[in-house]
Amino acid sequence: MKTIQLNSRPVGIPKLSDFKFVNKEKPTLADGEILLKANYISVDPYLRGRMMEGKSYVAPFELNKVMSSGMIAEVVESKLNGFSKGDHVSGMMEWKEFQTSKGEGLMKVDGSHVSLSVYLGVLGMTGLTAYLGLTEIGKPKAGETVVVSGAAGAVGSVVGQIAKIKGCRVVGIAGSDEKVEELKSKYGFDAGINYKTTTNMTQAIAECCPEGVDVYFDNVGGEISDAVMMNVNRFARIIVCGAISMYNATSVPMGPRVQPILIKNSALMQGFIVSNYTEKFGVAIPQLAKYVQEGKIISTETIVKGFDNVPQAFINLFEGKNKGKMIVEIEA
Repeated sequence: MKTIQLNSRPVGIPKLSDFKFVNKEKPTLADGEILLKANYISVDPYLRGRMMEGKSYVAPFELNKVMSSGMIAEVVESKLNGFSKGDHVSGMMEWKEFQTSKGEGLMKVDGSHVSLSVYLGVLGMTGLTAYLGLTEIGKPKAGETVVVSGAAGAVGSVVGQIAKIKGCRVVGIAGSDEKVEELKSKYGFDAGINYKTTTNMTQAIAECCPEGVDVYFDNVGGEISDAVMMNVNRFARIIVCGAISMYNATSVPMGPRVQPILIKNSALMQGFIVSNYTEKFGVAIPQLAKYVQEGKIISTETIVKGFDNVPQAFINLFEGKNKGKMIVEIEA
């Protein structure tokens, strides 16, 4: 079977040479274990941070060791009570075609009503990140203006839809005219901005947000976020979820100092990771499922097929080649 290891720590945007395919013997099963076959692998921007050395909220990947992320896998053999052949599970797993598990940290998922891949997106960490970041920190109120950067991505597209459910005016920032149009026609955003063709982002945001910005869900950081900050209202809430514009920087970029803006507007700016709200997952997941079943949230995926294409799918994230959630399907 094939596995994928971290071959070298990237400098700038990751390259295929930063990954290494290593063949291993297919594992044998011991009592109290299940044998899992990979079905779907989630590739996410935060994994770029784990490829670097240094302290963070999660340990970095080790060189010449197998990488990991959220996955859906099928139980192909079981010697563990509570799991049967044919079950599907979701959880953090290694980038291997097959692996054994004692079942810890795995959740059974049902693909009879929705695609199994949705449990890596709207009904997984993606949806939880969007829902909990927006509701717990942003606390949007009907009639307020919510701005979302990285709006066509996995988290951003869900944030915008939830904000619309809450009765807000929603403005999305994305990287192409096609994506901006899709934000409005597919996800119900009120307005959109193509940051790649906009010469004055501060002015463009002001024009799309005539009453200012009450909530900003920040997925990108950098100059886009600098421009949003120039338009925030009094008591605005800034949710710092990601900084993809800076993940591949080889030096520390310098931007405007935000403290005067926060002070002047009595604004809240808070970074978060979804695991901060683990105790709320049990409430959030059923609510997200209800939104999906009612057609209030549309799940969008970019599916890349083949275990061999996991590294390239990950690299494609930084080139904006995904719409919604980027997932690799491991073909039978």
